[in-house]
Amino acid sequence: MGKALRYAVVVAGALMMLFPFAWAVVTSITPDGAVLATPPDFTPDNAGLDAYRRLLETLPFWRILVNSLWIGVVSTLLQLVTSAMAAYAFARLPFPGRSVLFAVYLATLMVPLQVLVVPLFIEMRALNLIDTYFALLAPSIASAFGVFLLRQAVAQVPKEFDEAAVIDGAGHLRVFVSVIIPLIRPALATFAVFGFMASWNSYLWPLIIIRSPEFMTIPLGLASLHGQFTTQWNVVMAGSVVSVVPILVLYLFAQKHVIASVAQSGLK
Repeated sequence: MGKALRYAVVVAGALMMLFPFAWAVVTSITPDGAVLATPPDFTPDNAGLDAYRRLLETLPFWRILVNSLWIGVVSTLLQLVTSAMAAYAFARLPFPGRSVLFAVYLATLMVPLQVLVVPLFIEMRALNLIDTYFALLAPSIASAFGVFLLRQAVAQVPKEFDEAAVIDGAGHLRVFVSVIIPLIRPALATFAVFGFMASWNSYLWPLIIIRSPEFMTIPLGLASLHGQFTTQWNVVMAGSVVSVVPILVLYLFAQKHVIASVAQSGLK
């Protein structure tokens, strides 16, 4: 009975999590006249892909999708490199003020992006980078959360591995590349998922820094589908469904490493 109750709770939770996605898919194939029907119908008549066709006609959606993909990939790779190197330095290299500097760096997590928008915009304007791809990438090159997450992973690697590599003649770079990186691969995969999702869903900074339609990302494209007086919700949901697919694929590929990272760290 207890096992059956646990399964029932898990299934109920899974259905609650999946309902918004199922609703988005159903709405995206629902004709215009039936989108706002009361009560809602999960089996709409004359269902079709007309909303997806209109999505491609309304926006340069493939260009927007490519923008978000390559910005997300490059941003994630840069964060992985900078965060892993900083994590190794904080976990393995003794230097004066290391704990204080790490605490100050973590304190930046409490500063929301809304506070940083104005100085970042002024900086980009001074560098003449407004409405460029680099302006989209610049704020996400480093991540305090990534440094914290990967530092914890590096700290759990026994130092005896480092010492054995040093005895064989390895320096810090060789230890970092050949010993530390392979052993923290689950944490790297977990952070890659978080970093890509943050870049993929970023809305405020692209809204402020981007002017040209050819530089638009997925959140900006979906926001532009909202009309002043009426909104074609089936077209909006079609865009939402397409935007979820890359995140879903990424998580399916990284799921094994994410679970391994959680199991190793003991985090819930």
